[in-house]
Amino acid sequence: MTILVFGETGQVARELARLDNTKCVGRDAADLVQPDACARLIAAEKPAAVINAAAYTAVDKAETEEDLATVINGEAPGAMARACADLGIPFVHISTDYVFAGDGQQPWTPDDPTGPLGAYGRSKLVGEQAVRDAGGVHAILRTSWVVSAHGNNFVKTMLRLGAERDALTIVADQIGGPTGAREIAAACHAIAGQLAADPGKSGTYHFSGDPDCSWADFARAIFETAGLTCTVTDIPSSDYPTPAARPLNSRLDCSETERRFGISRPDWKATLTHILKDIGASK
Repeated sequence: MTILVFGETGQVARELARLDNTKCVGRDAADLVQPDACARLIAAEKPAAVINAAAYTAVDKAETEEDLATVINGEAPGAMARACADLGIPFVHISTDYVFAGDGQQPWTPDDPTGPLGAYGRSKLVGEQAVRDAGGVHAILRTSWVVSAHGNNFVKTMLRLGAERDALTIVADQIGGPTGAREIAAACHAIAGQLAADPGKSGTYHFSGDPDCSWADFARAIFETAGLTCTVTDIPSSDYPTPAARPLNSRLDCSETERRFGISRPDWKATLTHILKDIGASK
């Protein structure tokens, strides 16, 4: 079972490349700014399944590049999904908690009303709907707070700043589940296989690390695990303004993912341990 993966250098794509029977392709093979090229590649490759791990993820920059973000995050996944539907193969698409408004304190379920706060979330929501409209076998997997030993992410930023400074102020009113790229990759791989065997599992699902925490508490855990002495002071989001508003409530109800696929929420403390080990091994 060969799984075609869109994405080559991103956090999840690099983890998918480690798994069996995956073929990762980058922009040289099919650039997401050309959705038809993505569809043509799927038609030519005729894989057993497709996972889209590529996206426009510059949340703040998207505020001034929404058209581009919508092509990459909206139109391209739609073209992929239609190509998969034509071949009768499963399509797994990674989405985000940013499709929600981020209010309240209850974990978001897959069926809750959406209401993105900014351009990035809107572009991802366009992609979700396009995937559904394609009418094929699919899983939309919303996740949050992605971290790994690769690329730019919160863990790597905290390790750098924690080594440079004695104290940091970190936002404490945004709550969510830090999620390892390795765990997301494994979930997508498993879901693709299960969809091939049981197309009736098509739908929208959530997957995030456990337990939910604030960015400030996550930072403290990073410093403790890495053996760094750096004091964290909690601040509200209003003290750290950004071009794009961030959802305060990024909690995701992942119970349906566990019920349908047998995939439970990963412990982010274990995730953090293997990330730090990978980073240490890469030095």
